[in-house]
Amino acid sequence: MRRLAKFIYFKVLGWKLNGSFPQVDKCVVIVVPHTHWLDFFLGLVVRKVVGEEINYIAKKSLFAPPFGWFFRWTGGAPVDRSKNSNMVENIVAIFNEKKIFRLALAPEGTRKKVEKLKTGFYHIAKRAQVPIVMVAFDFGKKEVKIAEPFYPTDNLEVDFGQIYEFYKGVSGKVREYSFL
Repeated sequence: MRRLAKFIYFKVLGWKLNGSFPQVDKCVVIVVPHTHWLDFFLGLVVRKVVGEEINYIAKKSLFAPPFGWFFRWTGGAPVDRSKNSNMVENIVAIFNEKKIFRLALAPEGTRKKVEKLKTGFYHIAKRAQVPIVMVAFDFGKKEVKIAEPFYPTDNLEVDFGQIYEFYKGVSGKVREYSFL
């Protein structure tokens, strides 16, 4: 399966990979920009290319029939995104109970244009004491860029400055919805 993914990614799609996925058992992977539904499928291919198990969460309605089996099979877990649910604590609990858990999130929280990222991923990483791995899907350069992992500090402003710098100039599938 990995050979097929590499063939599709490098030869058929003509994309490049800049960086390598770090050898960590637990982390929060933030993928930016998320501008199109095709980002999900690119993520599935990239996950096979780098050869690592990477999970994700999605709204629970996606896990209902007829396609729920597919989302579970690809490493997804349903979550209740209602206001009454404490998502950060629920996800931290998953990190605490698993030996290996790499959680991919789209911190924009939507496929539309946003001016700033949501902070949930940051708080999850801090509470679970796991690093953040930044991944950029740059459709302009046909490149996936992977950063070295970093542990969030107690200075959200400085950390987000580093995050925003990494994603500067990255173009999503729908260019006008790209972050920064």
